Amino acid sequence: MAPRPVYIRNEALKTIRPNYPGNKMIGAQFCNGEELYEPSFGTVLKWQTTKNPQKEEKKADTWVPEVVDCTAFLQSTDDGMVWLGHACFVLRIAGVTLLTDPVLFSSFGLRHRHALPCRVEDLTGINYLLLSHGHRDHLDAESIKQLARQNPTMQVLTSLRMAPLLRSMVAGIQVQEAGWWQQYDLGPQAPFELFYLPASHWHRRGLNDLNRVLWGSFLIRTPDFRTIYFAADTSMADHFEQIEKQFGPLDIVLMPIGAYKPPYMMQLSHVNPHEAAKAVNLLRAGHMVPMHYGTFDLSDEPASEPIREIKTVAHGGMLRGELHTPAVGELMRWQDWE
Repeated sequence: MAPRPVYIRNEALKTIRPNYPGNKMIGAQFCNGEELYEPSFGTVLKWQTTKNPQKEEKKADTWVPEVVDCTAFLQSTDDGMVWLGHACFVLRIAGVTLLTDPVLFSSFGLRHRHALPCRVEDLTGINYLLLSHGHRDHLDAESIKQLARQNPTMQVLTSLRMAPLLRSMVAGIQVQEAGWWQQYDLGPQAPFELFYLPASHWHRRGLNDLNRVLWGSFLIRTPDFRTIYFAADTSMADHFEQIEKQFGPLDIVLMPIGAYKPPYMMQLSHVNPHEAAKAVNLLRAGHMVPMHYGTFDLSDEPASEPIREIKTVAHGGMLRGELHTPAVGELMRWQDWE
């Protein structure tokens, strides 16, 4: 007999979506919405044994993102945002500093294609570490250990069932878990609200932990109702329309555009540039900052293809909002964007 579904959330946090029962689990696995998503090793084997039709083009494409030093911003107290590569951003709002999905060191299978725009030692004064999910290109143990040493009061804001994994890396690290459609408790003095929201994805770090930790996205809302949405890892699904219905048109969206080929393997995990633009349009966003490209070699498309494609979409008038394509480390004064 199949296990009976249960619905869980952090009962200490506010759930903002009316009548939402919590995240569905079947046995020990979180569902991707209502259904289980279990990636097949057969698909991985097919990928490893099938020739990439763009193999030569990819080999010849040596493009890497431009990198500029962001040390001055890190050492300041100014509001702003910098992209450190892949899905890692430093974001400062009213003097509070957040860091998303840091992978600061190369490891087996995850070699940085470009330098960091700062020294790792300069990542201090981090108030909140936002971890969207547990995949190794978003959650790196050595990065967590280093950041915890440098930021002893830093609090991790993340997903259900993540705390044991993080505390196996850093004993005693401060962790607040949330389910989808929940608001984190940042205390009465916080200069913004922060919500954990859906993403269409999955979890695995080892052989026996499939979907045992939840995945999701984040939305920040300032007192003047400006919104910044970090979409994390996601495929195309109906959560974009649900988020727009809950919050209205968004201001700034940090949206992944890379790691989408071959489609038979990637389409249920990641959006391609055209799907990313569609998602941004569904969110009725005023500004899009692409991410999740250029830093790691994760898939079959040539390195420069994602950014070329999203620029083509924008130049063709198919993107509702303004496209920003910063260099790694380039300061973005998000607070000045109309």
